[in-house]
Amino acid sequence: MDIIPAIDLSEGQCVRLRRGDMAQKTVYSDNPAEFARRWQHEGASILHVVDLDGAVAGGSRNLAAIQAIAAAVDIPVELGGGLRTVEDVRTALEAGVRWAIMGTSALRDRTAVEAAVEAFPGRIIIGIDARDGLVAVDGWVKSSDVTAVDLAAQMDALDIAKVIFTDISTDGMMSGPNVASTRALAESISTPVIASGGVTTLEDVRAICAIEPAGVSGMIIGRALYEGTISLPEAICVAAGA
Repeated sequence: MDIIPAIDLSEGQCVRLRRGDMAQKTVYSDNPAEFARRWQHEGASILHVVDLDGAVAGGSRNLAAIQAIAAAVDIPVELGGGLRTVEDVRTALEAGVRWAIMGTSALRDRTAVEAAVEAFPGRIIIGIDARDGLVAVDGWVKSSDVTAVDLAAQMDALDIAKVIFTDISTDGMMSGPNVASTRALAESISTPVIASGGVTTLEDVRAICAIEPAGVSGMIIGRALYEGTISLPEAICVAAGA
């Protein structure tokens, strides 16, 4: 079970939001690469980076910070936020990240996802973000009438690396993850699923680890690491069964 620290970017800074609301933004650093080095030093094997400005506007909006993060660490980086075309993905990968996360395109432009998967096999992750079970897009600003499980099934037919499932109602709220929804989605597909949103305590880490047999291969932790309610080394030990 991978424990994956999150680095969310806005205006070149490392920030965290509550439920994806840009009006509820906490700034933690103006040097995100420092956090990248810290998380690697504390044992992370993967970093999860999101360009929040790009998620809303489309395209990369924090490219310099993304390049700095990728150059600062030896571990692979996955990047999401505004990657909606093959060219967006190409720009991200050329910035030094290992995987590109496509979210809005998965719902609105399957052709773009298929083209990206063909151009960059094994390097495309699908991000599925849901509010009350329904997929949200454009940086979570807009909701759809498509369920997360249905979209996951559609994407499962493609040669994607993994699916990141975020329950928006829990993200950044320090309230615990939506274990039931994560399990249900993972059980519905064959692609490995990464859980995201709400992991706040070591008990939450254990709860996600318990659904590993359903197909959950990792979890993303954000605010809890920055607020200190979870120690990354302790979370890694719990996930390893120590």
